Amino acid sequence: MTVLEDRIAMAESDNTRQLDEMFERLEKMPVPEGYKVEIVEGTIYMSPQRDAHWQTIRRIVRELDNHFGDDVHVVSDVRIDFPGPLNGYCPDVAKLRDDAEKDARDHWRYEDIEFIAEVISTDTARNDYGPQEDRVRTRRGPRLPDRRPLCGQVPAVHPAQGRRLHQ
Repeated sequence: MTVLEDRIAMAESDNTRQLDEMFERLEKMPVPEGYKVEIVEGTIYMSPQRDAHWQTIRRIVRELDNHFGDDVHVVSDVRIDFPGPLNGYCPDVAKLRDDAEKDARDHWRYEDIEFIAEVISTDTARNDYGPQEDRVRTRRGPRLPDRRPLCGQVPAVHPAQGRRLHQ
């Protein structure tokens, strides 16, 4: 069992190292202002962030503040590595456990996420509803709602049951 655990730890370490290198290169590239960049299964996704997108994120964060208090641990567009090969996501909104701490590489751990909200638009739907949703859904945890600012719908996914709930 030790050999298997060592190989898993080594693979995770290589995965993180590769993601670090990819994000470092992206930081040096001339990514246009107002674009969000994520790495999903080794593919780089870049999408514009419009005013409606940010306004929706702001409303979600405000609601979390109102419900949990001003000290709620919320991050937005911050890299969180998820299981699987080269999955460095930057959720629109992620609520972390109160006792969440960064790992040795200064990254938030996906295990500490209590809630994720993704604002879905035409530009982000392919990524948000495809492999990213599948990866996020594999972890245990609460519902993962997303907002569609243009149509006013808020579907949610309960990862344990693996199905989308429309609200």
